[in-house]
Amino acid sequence: MFLLITIISILLYALATGLISSRLFHQDGPNVPHSRITAILALLLHGATLFHDVIIQAGQNLSITNVASIVAWIMAATITAASFGLTPVFLMPMVYSFAALVLAMNAIIPAMYLIHIELHPSLLIHISLALFAYGTLMISVLYTIQYSYINYRLKHIRASILHSSLPPLMRVEKTLFRILLIGISLLFLSLASGFIFLDDMFAQKQVHKTILSLISFIIFSGVWIGHKYLGWRGNGMVSATFIGAILLTLAYFGSRIVKEIIL
Repeated sequence: MFLLITIISILLYALATGLISSRLFHQDGPNVPHSRITAILALLLHGATLFHDVIIQAGQNLSITNVASIVAWIMAATITAASFGLTPVFLMPMVYSFAALVLAMNAIIPAMYLIHIELHPSLLIHISLALFAYGTLMISVLYTIQYSYINYRLKHIRASILHSSLPPLMRVEKTLFRILLIGISLLFLSLASGFIFLDDMFAQKQVHKTILSLISFIIFSGVWIGHKYLGWRGNGMVSATFIGAILLTLAYFGSRIVKEIIL
């Protein structure tokens, strides 16, 4: 039954992606209300499959595919909620298609990484902060892509952007750095909770995650501070944001991809 629910959720995400993408550059813009309803249905079914896959009798299965699915759900839920005000039509197809892809991978490549949060309740705080930090920072990366694209169109195809549904560049920039600040704050709290609740953040199994996460935090913080106080923008800001995202992804998923999927 849950395989059927997963398939329906994937199809709904794909439909929401199609509804937005097909009219993304149309003068009247895409049909956001219909795509939003479709995405909400997909999120509800996605949430049901997550509960079934993560909360099992033996404990909590936080395999890499389940963690990726949780991150995808957070991103899709955030973007869908944002669509009631900001209407992030450029980002919605990317997030929904990513969620559909992760759901498909989770069904095709099941993995097991059993933990017992009930034995260490404080671990739930650290894990939750880490997942929300990662999801938020990945959304800021998507906003960086949107920022770069709109900036390119303004410089090279100025006339066509006036007749599309893309938002003004300055609004995207403002939203980008608001989301980036939220992500940086969550990442700081995630690191702080790790040092408080975990036995040793620099143990052999943890050291690469800790160091890469700290470097990512420094890079993201540098981008925000540089923009806020030094007026940084453009390609340098975009490149630094991507580097921070890559390092954070390696910190969260690098070794686990090798252990849980490749090996």
